[in-house]
Amino acid sequence: MSNLSAQLGLGQFVVTAEVAPPKGINTAVALAAARAFSNVTAVNVTDNQGANMRLSSLALAAQLQQTGTETVLQLTCRDRNRMALQSDLLGAASFGIENLLLLSGDHNRFGDHPDARPVFDLDSVQLLDMTAGLMSGVDMVGKALDGTPHFFPGAAVNPTAEPFELMFQKVVKKVESGARFFQSQAVFDRSVLERFMVAMASYQVPVLAGVLLLRSANMARFLNANIPGVTVPQVLIDRLERATDPLAEGVLIARETVGWARELCQGVHLMTLGREEYIPEILAEG
Repeated sequence: MSNLSAQLGLGQFVVTAEVAPPKGINTAVALAAARAFSNVTAVNVTDNQGANMRLSSLALAAQLQQTGTETVLQLTCRDRNRMALQSDLLGAASFGIENLLLLSGDHNRFGDHPDARPVFDLDSVQLLDMTAGLMSGVDMVGKALDGTPHFFPGAAVNPTAEPFELMFQKVVKKVESGARFFQSQAVFDRSVLERFMVAMASYQVPVLAGVLLLRSANMARFLNANIPGVTVPQVLIDRLERATDPLAEGVLIARETVGWARELCQGVHLMTLGREEYIPEILAEG
């Protein structure tokens, strides 16, 4: 059983963070960043995040696992067909990787290879179903596996998505297909998370709220204009604009978000974008 699974099962407030593989083979910076995380149960390893080509998430996650850092392997449907997805999942299990975040993935047109041919053989719900099949000892065509993997599969959610009812229908499908926890996209509005958690109450699946460290008003505007699913309220942009130290204000906003997340959900997923030294301050209570 992974630490992430165990802590969520005990009702502890869980903190995850994330690291991006390099655009190249030098993993030293990413490994050092992961080791620098404090008070973190597991480290997400992103999979060609934003549809930008980088080192394999499985390769970096395997290195982290081998050095004692528990990981959450992100795996997207964008770049792999069902055979490749199954192979990578079995490969992950062979390295002792249990925690998964199973995603459809951003479309190639948003990244640095917009002319690449997307795959999307499966969607995230089907990927969860396929993972459940592997855990039962068979592949997607019903053939028995020589050794059965054990996973703690999770899924992503965007609580800000509208219409809410349509978004939540997919959340329910993910639960029914085996999602054991959810990590949300960045949430900046307490009422948004509150509405989502009310809807989730009867499903008893842990939710980790996404907390993104804003460094400036310009960064917030860029996110609103260019990152699908991220909405920074104008009131926060105004706070960053007025601040004499925008980064310090961003840390304060993140700490406030963690504060109300502690009251509403089961954990947070921190996206500090290379500023992991601020994690203790962001998590500070009181």
